[in-house]
Amino acid sequence: MKKVDDVDLELLALLQQDAGRSYATLGKAVGLSAGAAHERVRKLRERGVIRRTQVDIDPAAVGCGVLAFVMVESVTWMGESAEAFAGVPEILEAHVIAGTASVLVKVRTSTTEQLQDVLRRLYAIDGVSGTQATVVLETFFERPVLQVRPSS
Repeated sequence: MKKVDDVDLELLALLQQDAGRSYATLGKAVGLSAGAAHERVRKLRERGVIRRTQVDIDPAAVGCGVLAFVMVESVTWMGESAEAFAGVPEILEAHVIAGTASVLVKVRTSTTEQLQDVLRRLYAIDGVSGTQATVVLETFFERPVLQVRPSS
């Protein structure tokens, strides 16, 4: 895979901040023409560096105000269980981890009762032997993978 250069990194950081920016605006910010910015973004998509474009929605505004991180304990290796975890729509992320638990999942629901239902469904996944849920009271911030660097 071709290496990502500094201009690509700047474009990626700007797109993370607002994926709806025009190519003219992107190009101007990084010293390229609109056409050159468009071509760079197209190539980043082709190479899989940009995996998808999405909208950042306020979870509370759409009835998903309860956020929890759940440590999933197991009696077997869970590395082949991705499909089972993906089958629970309230799970936003699932990560195989090292430590006392096997999998860490990020869950969003509208109520704690729904969270309890998700925990019940986790126990139905082959190999799951326990869960430990931590409910988030407040999110200070969430960072994108890349940050826009201040201009020098």
